[in-house]
Amino acid sequence: MRVIAGRARRLQLKTPEGYDTRPTTDKTKETLFNILNPYLTNADFLDCFAGSGAIGIEALSRGAKYTAFVENNRIALDCIRANLKSTQLESEAEVLASSVLEAIRILEIKGKVFDIVFMDPPYNNSLEKETLLILQNSSIIYCDTVIVVEASLLTDFGYLEDTKLRIYKKKEYKTNQHVFIEMK
Repeated sequence: MRVIAGRARRLQLKTPEGYDTRPTTDKTKETLFNILNPYLTNADFLDCFAGSGAIGIEALSRGAKYTAFVENNRIALDCIRANLKSTQLESEAEVLASSVLEAIRILEIKGKVFDIVFMDPPYNNSLEKETLLILQNSSIIYCDTVIVVEASLLTDFGYLEDTKLRIYKKKEYKTNQHVFIEMK
């Protein structure tokens, strides 16, 4: 796995050994960032369920000014820190060793607000639903925040009908999808 564009282009990234991650392929990552590119310059980016940190690092490499990485697996956390060090992007990053819901509370207390929120939770566990239901009332997002959820093709987002959030774009791949969400 590698950074595909920007300041850290072509640098290799580590992935957690023995940790059940699904690294985003270069092709899928390129498609995602082609969509996000207009929002990235000087953006504050939140990478939830960060795994190796590849998505947040790609955002920093492409022009985001700050990325908060949220992960609660120690092996993955070590990997994120190593990847930030090897890409020399540590000074623009914050790593939160906690659950996503705990991290949202911490970031609210710190007064952080994000332009882009990306989440890639374990598939088919409803963690994206739980997170989105908290985010809709959180001070860490605002009316123009772009929220992207990487999920299995089977994930049902019908519950969003009864929330402050709406899907404005979907990009489907062979086995998964990126769902783009904003405030109504």
